[in-house]
Amino acid sequence: MLEGPIGAAAFNNEFGRPNITGYFRTYEAEVSCAKGRESRGYHKPIMLAGGVGNIRPNNIEKRDLPEGTAIVVLGGPAMLIGLGGGAASSMTSGTSAENLDFASVQRGNPEMQRRCQEVIDRCVAMGEASPILSIHDVGAGGISNAIPEIINDAGRGGKIELRAVPNDEPGMAPMEIWSCEAQERYVLAIDADRLESFEAICERERAVYAVVGEATKEQQLIVGDAYFENSPVNIPMDVLLGKPPKMLREVHHQTFHKPKFEWADLALDEAIERVLSLPTVASKSFLITIGDRSITGMVNRDQMVGPWQVPVADVAVTAADYKGLHGEAMAIGERTPIALINPAASGRMAIAEAITN
Repeated sequence: MLEGPIGAAAFNNEFGRPNITGYFRTYEAEVSCAKGRESRGYHKPIMLAGGVGNIRPNNIEKRDLPEGTAIVVLGGPAMLIGLGGGAASSMTSGTSAENLDFASVQRGNPEMQRRCQEVIDRCVAMGEASPILSIHDVGAGGISNAIPEIINDAGRGGKIELRAVPNDEPGMAPMEIWSCEAQERYVLAIDADRLESFEAICERERAVYAVVGEATKEQQLIVGDAYFENSPVNIPMDVLLGKPPKMLREVHHQTFHKPKFEWADLALDEAIERVLSLPTVASKSFLITIGDRSITGMVNRDQMVGPWQVPVADVAVTAADYKGLHGEAMAIGERTPIALINPAASGRMAIAEAITN
């Protein structure tokens, strides 16, 4: 309830992005099913974070990468992050090994993110003269995913030097450097003729960057390691990113008539107290007021409503600029108990809320 929102508030306040929507998830119930009674609920708390913005038409399509295009890693250095992956995050809390937990924890760095964003914003402001030909956020799989994808999108191969990647933990193995999911990083394809101007922007904004390789005409991914003087990755692109085999799933529906909800023995005052004590229903002011909700000056609706600032807004609204009438509207939520009782009704509720919001 606290750690996730406090982390988000750090990006809110230090990075300068207003947090103006969200929802709180908590649910557990014993329900009847085809095989008897079973407990259903969320295994552990999880934070859902995202953002909405706008993009210029000339930035929608990725551009072609000429042979020799510089491949750049911008942002945070490599660390032991994300190497436990889904195997660690799916374990029951407290049952995994300490080193696996540590290598799975994402350690955010709002200041680094802000510097990267300033570099990207300055390049975007250059319009057609922008040195950025293509850009990838670094997420699951780290640069082992982002670099192959950015060159594959252009039908290219690449030569990469692993030891050129900024690294805060020099003892990491080649696989760990290549696959770690260190945060606040981007992979960019930079026009070789404009690389100098891009580097000047990075240095002005004090953003960490490194030219780690270049795009090649031959569709082969070669990752060199100067320390061991070998190539830990040397593989054709079509083998790496070819079509995966199709999966076959066999599903059988079990017919089951759910019992009606019995409420006759439930006192009204008890029901009200139980509902209002749920974190999903109770006031989330303590989570909302830790962040600056008006930053950017283009927030038209945040969580707080009315003269008494009650956190009951069901939609977030932002303006695209300071003069126009265009902007973005965002809403998020779910109706999990309805989905357990009636999936079709849950779908109708989702559509109805999207429209009415």
